[in-house]
Amino acid sequence: MKLKLTLLSIAAILSLNTFAGNEDRIGAAGATQLLINPWARSSGWGNAGGAHIRGLGAMQLNIAGLALADKTEIEFTNTTWMSGTDININSIGLAQRVGESSVLGLSIMSTNYGDIPITTTELPEGGLGTFSPSSFLLNAAYAKEFSSSITGGINIKVMSEGISNARATGVAFDAGVRYVTGERDHVKIGLALKNVGPPMRYRGDGFSIETINPFTEISTTTEQRTANFELPSLINISAAYDFLIDSNRLTLAGTFTSNSFQRDQFRVGAEYQLDLKKLIITLRAGLAYEKGIFSETETLSALSGPTAGVSLDLPLGKNNPSTLGVDYSFRTAPVLGAIHSVGIRLNLASGEDD
Repeated sequence: MKLKLTLLSIAAILSLNTFAGNEDRIGAAGATQLLINPWARSSGWGNAGGAHIRGLGAMQLNIAGLALADKTEIEFTNTTWMSGTDININSIGLAQRVGESSVLGLSIMSTNYGDIPITTTELPEGGLGTFSPSSFLLNAAYAKEFSSSITGGINIKVMSEGISNARATGVAFDAGVRYVTGERDHVKIGLALKNVGPPMRYRGDGFSIETINPFTEISTTTEQRTANFELPSLINISAAYDFLIDSNRLTLAGTFTSNSFQRDQFRVGAEYQLDLKKLIITLRAGLAYEKGIFSETETLSALSGPTAGVSLDLPLGKNNPSTLGVDYSFRTAPVLGAIHSVGIRLNLASGEDD
């Protein structure tokens, strides 16, 4: 297994030139909802925890962490996306252990963009009613513990986006591995390849134009061709280190994201977990850095800048490791407004909590 991990790491590093951030390609990709992390628990520290994350939240950062889910994990999160845009994202997910070392995951993310006035060249001010764009993302994942130190997984994505008379659908996949070492498993390394799939294209009646010949009064419908667009593929290389203090934990994490259609990013984050026996409090903070993020005129991504988050986990019994949790995360988006995520999570464990 260590040989497989080494070969996969070498292949990913060699492919960095292919996926390296290229400013000339910024804005050329579609399906950018694939870049959104809908989970409050993992987004609170800047998506830096790809090597540390475990359970359902790993489906967005590094699917290999799904293999460390307990018996059953259910989560629902609502995200107010860039406060001034009236966009809301609802996500629900399930992680279920199906054997000693295997876990299945399923999640759905639905985005509501609100109502937008219909305009035409004749009526540029509207007055014809409204339309509601939508996007939908389905994740179906499988992850496995290959040994006490190596986990891996794969995630199949089906996405759909569009309006009433035009829509695009596509398929993509993620793959990831995670390696843990140290006397107390306190050193973690992760590698994830995300959003790899064939190009998508919009189709529908919205690309048909009906014209009438003024001489013959014969109606003709012309179908407009649409161009393909690529998916926002990327590679995450992550590391994390745990400082264990009695029953409490401080984790420092970092991730390098090599993007194919935007600037590369460096993510750093910290997570502190305080175990009060009757209540577990987890505080998070992070920063997603890329060139020009502190300048409104130079920044090219809204998904960068400082983040923060908190989780409250309540044990469901004195000797029961199962918990009921509430998560919150805050992400900055200087131009379009802050991003707020609130989630509720039920974790049903089958054994001692680690």
